[in-house]
Amino acid sequence: MKEKKTDMIIGRNPVAEALKSGREMERILIQKGAGGSVGKILSLAKERGVILQYEEKEFLDRKAGGGRHQGVIAFVSAHEYAGVEDMLALAEKRGEPPFLIVLDELEDPHNLGAVMRTAECAGAHGVIISRRRAGGLTETVARTSAGAVEYLPCARVTNIPRTLEDLKKKGIWVYACDMDGETYWKQDLTGPVALVIGSEGRGISRLAREKCDFAVSIPMVGKITSLNASNAAAILMYEVRKQRDGK
Repeated sequence: MKEKKTDMIIGRNPVAEALKSGREMERILIQKGAGGSVGKILSLAKERGVILQYEEKEFLDRKAGGGRHQGVIAFVSAHEYAGVEDMLALAEKRGEPPFLIVLDELEDPHNLGAVMRTAECAGAHGVIISRRRAGGLTETVARTSAGAVEYLPCARVTNIPRTLEDLKKKGIWVYACDMDGETYWKQDLTGPVALVIGSEGRGISRLAREKCDFAVSIPMVGKITSLNASNAAAILMYEVRKQRDGK
C-alpha cells in the first residue's frame, strides 16, 4: 500500500513515533537551540541515517503553517520504496534484460522527478537512489514525475558502490555517465544495463565511479561543458531504448 499523500509530520511526539515505526524520512528540521526530548529524536534520526537540518524558529513557523511544531518537523516519503530485487523481477516478468538507472547523490527533487518520468517512458525497470545526501520521493518529485512514481519502482539504498557491486554479480553491466568516457552511441547497451548518473555539482563519486565497468560521454560542442543531470540521463536512456528496439 502506498503511503498517504503528505510529506510533513509536525511535533516532537509524532516525529519520534514515526522514527520508531521505521517510516521512511527525507529529512528532519530542528529548531536551533531546542532541547529536552529533541535529544531523543536526534539520537533516533542519527541511528537511521536521516538528514538533520537546523533552522531558526521563524523558518519552522513558516513551514508548519500555523501548526504547533515544538521545534521539530519531519518530511516523509510520499510513496513507498521498492527493493532492487523488485526491479529485477519486473525485468524478468517482461522478458527483458534489466535496465536500471542509478542516481549517485542526486539532490534536486525536480531532477529526480524528471529522471523518473523519462525512465518510465523509456521502459526502464527502476531507479535506484542514495539514502544519504540525496533527494527522496517527496511530493515535489511526485508532481515533477507526472505520475511516474505510481508505476516505476524506486529503491533507496545506503551504499551506492556496494549496490553496484551487487548488480555486477547479477550479470548487469554498469555504465557511468562521465565526460571522460567513450561517446555513448558507440557502446553496446542492448544487454543488462545500469546507468549511473552523478549529482548536479559533483558528478559521480570516486567510489561509485571505480565500481563501473564502462564510462560513456555525451559530446559537448557549445560553450557550456555539461548538461543538467536529468537531461543527460534522458539522452542515455533513449539510446538504450533505441539500441534495444533496433536489435
